[in-house]
Amino acid sequence: MAAWRLLKFETNNAYMNMAIDEAILNARIKGLVPNTLRFYRWNPSAVSIGKFQNIGNEVHLENCLKHGVDVVRRITGGGTVYHDAEGEITYSVVADKASLNAEDITEVYARIYAGIVEALKILGLKADFNEGNPRACPNLTVNGKKISGSAQCHKSSVVLQHGTLLVDVDLEKMFTFLKVPWAKTCMEVVCIARNKITSIKAELGRDVSLETVQQALIKGFQKTLGTRLEPTDLTPYEREFAEKLCREKYATANWNMYGKEN
Repeated sequence: MAAWRLLKFETNNAYMNMAIDEAILNARIKGLVPNTLRFYRWNPSAVSIGKFQNIGNEVHLENCLKHGVDVVRRITGGGTVYHDAEGEITYSVVADKASLNAEDITEVYARIYAGIVEALKILGLKADFNEGNPRACPNLTVNGKKISGSAQCHKSSVVLQHGTLLVDVDLEKMFTFLKVPWAKTCMEVVCIARNKITSIKAELGRDVSLETVQQALIKGFQKTLGTRLEPTDLTPYEREFAEKLCREKYATANWNMYGKEN
């Protein structure tokens, strides 16, 4: 298999992070760049919602505004996610399906998640792949608790899959921003979530640096993809297009509130 591109580990705000992922997808469809693996962080912390979700049903907007938490709509499906500035690494894979040797959506998820499974193995954890269902995207669990969730967008035989890997998790903070319709209080959700969501720190019982996790992810993906990862930067085309998308789409209320492009 031809070498993949490994982008530099970056931190951006929510709007630029989503703009970069779409710019890479666009460049890959045009054949301007090879298959690409990217790891990134969010600063400030943010909430992202799936392309087809109603933001008012999913997010405590007043709490996000009060605490300086960005809110952005993704071009991928899936549910609402809280992205903590300190507690997670987000990954994105942009590749043609032929390179992934995957024919359907679940196979794509399984092929990409294999890299994260291997990374967690390197860190000392055994993760299980769950195929999901019509209401929930496939995910990874450790000891029965979710540690990684992802979402996809498919265009012209190219897939963008991006998702989170929880290095640490503060459930009280998470559900200060995420709405759960049946819950009367935040703590009601937290009590249930403690049995359903976990992190690398919680499972290992010790702190693990984001850099250590990122290096494990690189090794995990390199092994499961069976190819060389070549460190590089975004092309000038991608950077310019991402800045345009950030300004004209992802940072606009029209997109984030209503899913409409200007």
